[in-house]
Amino acid sequence: MRKKVTVVGGGFVGSTTAQRIVDLELADVVLTDILDGPPAGKALDMLEATPITKSDAKVTGISTASGDYKETANSDIVVVTAGFPRKPGMSRDDLLKANYDVIKVVVEQVAKYSPNAILIMVTNPLDAMVQAAYKVSGFSKNRVMGMAGVLDSARMSSFIATELNVSVENVNSFVLGGHGDDMVPLPRYSTVAGIPLPDLLTADRIASIVERTRKGGIEIVNLLKTGSAYYAPSAAVTEMIEAILKDKMKILPCAAYLEGEYGIKGLFAGVPVKLGALGVEQIIEIKLTADEQAAFNKSAASVRELVTILGVQ
Repeated sequence: MRKKVTVVGGGFVGSTTAQRIVDLELADVVLTDILDGPPAGKALDMLEATPITKSDAKVTGISTASGDYKETANSDIVVVTAGFPRKPGMSRDDLLKANYDVIKVVVEQVAKYSPNAILIMVTNPLDAMVQAAYKVSGFSKNRVMGMAGVLDSARMSSFIATELNVSVENVNSFVLGGHGDDMVPLPRYSTVAGIPLPDLLTADRIASIVERTRKGGIEIVNLLKTGSAYYAPSAAVTEMIEAILKDKMKILPCAAYLEGEYGIKGLFAGVPVKLGALGVEQIIEIKLTADEQAAFNKSAASVRELVTILGVQ
């Protein structure tokens, strides 16, 4: 029997995530949205593509306008993308209160119908929403995580590959901290075919790439004007799903609950973790310089400020 993944939120991120899961035949998918019609229509469209993509994965779309989540029952993984999108001139933090109200309702239903699921949060402001989901769900810390570091690292890698005119397959980037302007890209842990980035680029060029990485999300928002990124975010969350469903024990940067690691306690923050069948199987601690630790602490402080506002510490 195939695994089951529910994607909550049928917008661009959610529907593209569902499509990637189905195309890769990773699991059967339930796509939900508060709208009546669009999730079913998108699911049917995806299903009709499966003879071409050679995937036997099943996909259904349901409306949760009535609050009915029964069809999501017994999901192995639940991805939450539901919430209000960011608009030009709007920070992730502006989304805080509005999206918390959405997340609370969703997670309560998810916990009711899929009490053994692994929960992957995508809704912004990401780190605060993961903390909220952790508190609302009552799930163990290994079964709640946020998608951020995979996306931010991919953005950095794409910029490095373009700068050096090399294959993206040669590039491995490393971004820690919260998913926002205070994220912590780590150039000395980023490599090109195993070569440390500082050996290949000047400090000025690296600083430019780091800054563009931090502003990666808003750069796309400003270009789109009526939405935010979804191709890269959906690819990022799909990589996490694959690592979990295939028990790959793959090390990826994700928002995970820290209990003293990196000097942070009782807070979700982006760190390298080992992803497997149980979710976050291990948090990997790396040695940071004083400046890197200070930047990480600043990022964590920004997240803590938000979770304090929400009262979900």
